[in-house]
Amino acid sequence: MIASIAIALSLTLAAPATARADLVLPGTGGVKYRENTSDPVRLTAYGLGTGRTTLRSPTGDTFTWGKTLAEVSVAPGGRLAAGVPKTYRSGYDALILTDRATGTATRIPTVRKPMTASYVSWSRDAKRVALTVERKGSVLGFTIVDVVAKRARTVRLSGLHRDAGFWWSPDGNLIARHGTGLRVHRASDGAVVRTYRDAGRPTGPEDAFSPSGTRLATWCPARFKERLCLVNPVTGTITRRVNVRPQALFGWWDESHVIAVTAHGTAYRLSVLDVRGGGITRVLATLPAKTWAADLWFSFTRNARGS
Repeated sequence: MIASIAIALSLTLAAPATARADLVLPGTGGVKYRENTSDPVRLTAYGLGTGRTTLRSPTGDTFTWGKTLAEVSVAPGGRLAAGVPKTYRSGYDALILTDRATGTATRIPTVRKPMTASYVSWSRDAKRVALTVERKGSVLGFTIVDVVAKRARTVRLSGLHRDAGFWWSPDGNLIARHGTGLRVHRASDGAVVRTYRDAGRPTGPEDAFSPSGTRLATWCPARFKERLCLVNPVTGTITRRVNVRPQALFGWWDESHVIAVTAHGTAYRLSVLDVRGGGITRVLATLPAKTWAADLWFSFTRNARGS
């Protein structure tokens, strides 16, 4: 099975192009992604729910369907890909780490059935992966995978919100939903480092922190008419409310823009959204309503020049 995953994920390298206007995304009903080589981020994976997970080649435009994977995410720097398989092996869930340059894949057991460990979050130094541990819809804690040592350890916590997915913060802690706000947990043992009360829900699974780490995107608390809020990670206070209502966010484009899906007529658009004024500065793709309703998701990796 490891060999088949390696073949699926080790993709043919292609020479980089100077610019791309329309990149057709297989399996999406004709969605075309518009990119330039100067973009600060690169579309590296996408999928339709957990049924179809697609990974892009390291330097080209080839896409491969990872048939055995429920999700996949490329590490900062682009060398490694982390995927969660659709099925257990020997009674364990796992993380599949693939070196995209060599195609070498390693299966690292995480949690025992019926628990699951999913929702991949890469640390910014690309040395660790955080996974959210669940059982029958209840969040039990998190699993940290050491990419270098290829070992996993799980921390179980009590009293977690049922939507308390765990994601890395730039300082190496984990952040999760807590009531109408957020809690920051120490990665070593899950101890609460700080709490942001009524700051809104995290926008994950993509990195909700801006490239500099000085802004945190949340879904605004219900008391505001705006949907997108920006939080100061030091104080936990909301510093800006953006007058837009995106359907989803897939991380930050640069320090002043996020990647958002917004309604547009009877369809949707994947766009670059200015958080200073809420306007769309660039349309990356038009998404048919049927495709978006099929749980379409995108995963981006920051280019070195876009850090």
